[in-house]
Amino acid sequence: MQAAFIDIGEDRNTFIHLKDILPKVDIVKHKEVEEESNIKKLVKVNDRILIQVKRDATNMKGAKVSTHISLPSRYFVLMPNTEIKTISQKIEDTKEKARLTEIIEEILPESFGAIVRTSAIGKSKEELEKDLHKSIKEWNRIEKTQKDESIEVPTVIYEGQSFIEKLLIDLVDKDIQKIVINNKSYYKEVKNIIESLEENIEIELKENQDIFNTYDIDDQLEKLTQRKIWLKCGGFITIDKTEALTAIDVNSGKYIGNKNLEQTVFKVNSEASIEIAKQLRLRDIGGIIIIDYIDMIDEEHKKQIIKVLEENLKHDRSKTQIVGFSKLNLLEMTRKHMKGGE
Repeated sequence: MQAAFIDIGEDRNTFIHLKDILPKVDIVKHKEVEEESNIKKLVKVNDRILIQVKRDATNMKGAKVSTHISLPSRYFVLMPNTEIKTISQKIEDTKEKARLTEIIEEILPESFGAIVRTSAIGKSKEELEKDLHKSIKEWNRIEKTQKDESIEVPTVIYEGQSFIEKLLIDLVDKDIQKIVINNKSYYKEVKNIIESLEENIEIELKENQDIFNTYDIDDQLEKLTQRKIWLKCGGFITIDKTEALTAIDVNSGKYIGNKNLEQTVFKVNSEASIEIAKQLRLRDIGGIIIIDYIDMIDEEHKKQIIKVLEENLKHDRSKTQIVGFSKLNLLEMTRKHMKGGE
């Protein structure tokens, strides 16, 4: 299997694969190196090893870990001990990509790689450098702790961002003007995070108030448990999750449309694409997703449907990939769980 089990002090050992031990390089080189390597020569019993949990444990399996450390911050994902420098694929402006590439080449020290996040768009070199130095300082602390010989048992030396911190860092650049909280302890945490980010956002405490009821969130959450979601045109989609994938079916429902059947189908499929992109975000649906659109004869309509889906997926902070229509006219795509981290 070219894999090993690692004791991290929990009831169940974690799992690490050879590819998560080898240096992080491009895919072609990685495959060549992987074929020539043997995990038994890289890790041995009683070795001290610095790892990061990449996937939490389940009822059946232990956590998946990697030696490829990544430290997410507001504008970057810092990757120590690599030379990989890349810009988020969601940044499409070529001039901005070139500007950010130039800045990262200038401010990133040797032996560090980084992914530039979409939140870096329009930020000055000074702002980016300040954020980067925070992550590098944290990495230096991690390295120092890892080398401490007095630590003789598996120990957590770095904890990722809390859910609230990650959420605020991801959303703070989305023109948020006000945050309403009904819990005093969370209020203090949010206030500290916003102050550390040096953002001028109003934070209001409505202690012990039912905010979900005030903003009709309960109704929206109830809809998330429903299998069938109606579209404005009268059509609907159904969402069915299985262990292997999520299947989404598009139906015309009550929509009759005009005399042109192809245009009617295109209308329903277009609205469905907008709703599907929304539901993927709201339900945090990840993994393989298969969409069974109403059959379209016009190939141009298929291209337009993919375009509509792509445009609406741009609102998604998680990584998505549209593979395209299969021979059975099923659209295949993938999405990464938000709770899995960036």
